[in-house]
Amino acid sequence: MGIKTISLSRLETELEKTLNECAASGETLVVEMPDKQLLAIQSLDANEDDSLIDELLASNPKFQAIVAKSKASPRKPFAAGKPGLTNG
Repeated sequence: MGIKTISLSRLETELEKTLNECAASGETLVVEMPDKQLLAIQSLDANEDDSLIDELLASNPKFQAIVAKSKASPRKPFAAGKPGLTNG
């Protein structure tokens, strides 16, 4: 897996193509921003048991506040088979 540097304008112009290439090749993309800052984009294998998302959510105070608010809210019963609801 290599590293490929691209400009922000290329990413903006060919967003879907560039991201698909990144996902298919496994390369890390480094995007050079106009102010010379660098941003890295790396694909993650959906089949791997990767705890990255769990770790990010567990350490995110905004997400933790949403979870706490949800836990404190009254629960509504699940209404299976009611009009307007679909089965996935």
